[in-house]
Amino acid sequence: MAMVPAEGGPATGPTVLRMLLGAQLRRLRESSGVTREGAGWEIRASESKISRMELGRVGFKERDVADLLTLYGVAEPQEREALLKLARDANSPGWWHRYGDVLPSWFQAYLGLEAAASLIRTYEVQFVPGLLQTPAYARAVVLLGHGRATPAEIDRRVALRMQRQRVLRREDPPQLWAVVDEAALRRPIGGPGVLRDQVAALIEATRAPNVRLQILPFAAGGHAAAGGAFTILRFGADDLPDVVYIEQLTTALYLDKRDDLENYAAAMERLRGEAEPPEHTPEILGRILDDLPGR
Repeated sequence: MAMVPAEGGPATGPTVLRMLLGAQLRRLRESSGVTREGAGWEIRASESKISRMELGRVGFKERDVADLLTLYGVAEPQEREALLKLARDANSPGWWHRYGDVLPSWFQAYLGLEAAASLIRTYEVQFVPGLLQTPAYARAVVLLGHGRATPAEIDRRVALRMQRQRVLRREDPPQLWAVVDEAALRRPIGGPGVLRDQVAALIEATRAPNVRLQILPFAAGGHAAAGGAFTILRFGADDLPDVVYIEQLTTALYLDKRDDLENYAAAMERLRGEAEPPEHTPEILGRILDDLPGR
């Protein structure tokens, strides 16, 4: 797997900078004894806005950060400037900004989290994970959800998905651990030829040191994630919580409460135990290739 230059890598992407700044502001607020409501009043915002800022879910106005630093008693010029610079850097657009014409706002947040993650654990039941899709397979998936789109728009959406995959080939890539239901690997998205090339590409992907792929066979019966696909993202900084991402038809859920994280982490562990071991994956994929027509 050839390396590509980092583009908004895990230490510099705007999403992780917002998360880091938010965590810093939360610590400063708590150590100064200020409530979220009090902080919101100071910058003419709601308590929920402060909560979103501290989670890194929104952009930062430099004036708001300066006012909060004053409220929290941060007077040392060098410390203030470092945090204000972090706010300015966190507002820089990510690489996905250029795809804003085909990118819903609720998915932009995920792309930032994906680019910032050090570990991506995902379970897929219907499709091959987006980070492992071939261009032809990705096009077939896009057409399922955007059948009325123009050819140019379809091209843009496929290009966006291919650009996402660069995260796995950069110099400091995240670890991807994917559990894929066997049904996804036998469903002929795009036709048998497209699926054949996709399965062959997955065999190649298993050779990458940062990719682990497990297949949940039909024989496993019912399993821990019967509710559907989900992704758990983990970040390199110790003070940043994991995030669970669940995509829906026209929006997505982002979960970071402890109970939710524990439940989804436990479900992922059970899935990994029920799925075939990663070292069996190339052989299983080879059998699926043998079963496809046109060999």
